[in-house]
Amino acid sequence: MHILVTGAAGFIGSHLCDRLLSRGHQLVGIDNLHLGRMRNIEHLSGNPAFRFEQLDCLDASGLDRLFKAARFEAVFHLAANSDIAAGNADRGLDLKLNQLTTTGILEAMHLNGVRRLFFSSTSAVFGEHEKALAEDDGPLQPISFYGASKLAAEAFVSVYSHTLGLRGVVFRFPNVVGERSTHGAIFDFIEKLRKDKSALHVLGDGRQTKPYLYVADLIDAIETAWAEPETALAVYNAAGEGATSVKEIAETVIAHFGTPETKIVYGGGARGWPGDVPRFSYNTAKLRSLGWSPKHDSGAAVRRSVEAIKANGF
Repeated sequence: MHILVTGAAGFIGSHLCDRLLSRGHQLVGIDNLHLGRMRNIEHLSGNPAFRFEQLDCLDASGLDRLFKAARFEAVFHLAANSDIAAGNADRGLDLKLNQLTTTGILEAMHLNGVRRLFFSSTSAVFGEHEKALAEDDGPLQPISFYGASKLAAEAFVSVYSHTLGLRGVVFRFPNVVGERSTHGAIFDFIEKLRKDKSALHVLGDGRQTKPYLYVADLIDAIETAWAEPETALAVYNAAGEGATSVKEIAETVIAHFGTPETKIVYGGGARGWPGDVPRFSYNTAKLRSLGWSPKHDSGAAVRRSVEAIKANGF
């Protein structure tokens, strides 16, 4: 297929490009480089099946030009601001980079006859719940601007799917870890220790606990969902097995980037920042029924990520 990948220079987007290219697809990757990094796709330069263009999904005329010239058959839309804390600090950020980028892509697809969409959503659309969350659970009451913007984007994907003939896959990502990361707990802890190995300052009390998924396992899950028969709209959850606390992540990072004298200094409180969901779990039975399961549990995903970053850099 001839595919557009938005957010192609990002953490997950670059790994997805690698996989799609390995399957023989022709790709155009775009990114505004807000969080994306050219280092993530520099290994693809010279690949005749891949072309990169620095383009913002908010640029309607640029999108229209690209769609008309490229004649895409499908879009994998991963462009977003996925830094929840940054979105809380700048309340317009998630509106622009999550919701409005999505409606811009949807309209470009509709106007140019592109019918297949993969949309990267998030567990943050649910808000805080005690039980393991299935795809049809509710109410959906996000507590961050990031979660709210992704939920609004999901709604627009639903409308375009049910009224305008789109075939959409909405995939709610968990906390994903691995090499080429651009933010998140592992990234932040390593950056802090590179500046000061005497102490690692951690937001919250360290007991925030979530299931972490290794990026290669996520890409496997995306492929599994994408291969299913087309419906107007399909929604999937993916997550690693088990869960890992922030304290465990901090200790793992210190073991590789700190010293025996490095101390952990906790900021206190039940959550890392306003809008942070301190713990959640997913029911992934729907995706597992298609034959997918992660190769790494949550703890192994964190350990492998830290080891890979130590060996190869971000």
